[in-house]
Amino acid sequence: MAGPERAPGRPRDTAAERRILRATLRLLAADGYARMSLDAVAAEVGVSKPTIYRRWPSKADLAAAAAGTLRLAEPPVDTGSPLGDLTAALENFSRSLMRPNGMSLIGTVLAEEEHTPELLAFFRERLVEPRRAQFRAILVRARQGKLIRPGFDLDCVVSALAGAFYGRYLAASRIPPDFPRTLAAIVWNGVASPGARVSRALRARAESDRTVGDTS
Repeated sequence: MAGPERAPGRPRDTAAERRILRATLRLLAADGYARMSLDAVAAEVGVSKPTIYRRWPSKADLAAAAAGTLRLAEPPVDTGSPLGDLTAALENFSRSLMRPNGMSLIGTVLAEEEHTPELLAFFRERLVEPRRAQFRAILVRARQGKLIRPGFDLDCVVSALAGAFYGRYLAASRIPPDFPRTLAAIVWNGVASPGARVSRALRARAESDRTVGDTS
């Protein structure tokens, strides 16, 4: 039996949506959430406010949707080893953070916690928790395979992985390209069972292979 016919209507303009979200990110980073206005977004993109409201019913929804665009599509993480999986996930995390307005938006969200707590809630739900869940899933698989020593608080390990990026950026306003790989190896060797740790020789060989691959 055929389904109901779809009511005729104008198709959504995905290009306009992308422009709206990019403008929102820029204005959030430049002006902060409190001073960012839908009027300013509409004027920058060249659309009407009703156009924005048809897609996002509130300013907080728009800001959260804009923040969601900073999360890059997750690559398949199945390298055959927990360390390889962690490295791949951390490299993707680094690319997300270093996109334009990535770090500055985090500061904006935190600054608005007292006045607009729903913005931080959206940010946690749509960006923070999915990322933490990915890190934790890698560690849980490793623990199930008895590759991690018992007794570790995996949520604490996840916080160490994510928090290291913010600490590094605050210290130097940049994240070096090799930082995810180095961090993954340090944290992994801290939690791995003795037989699963990566030796210095293997780490040096991996770094050498990566350098040759980058220059070939």
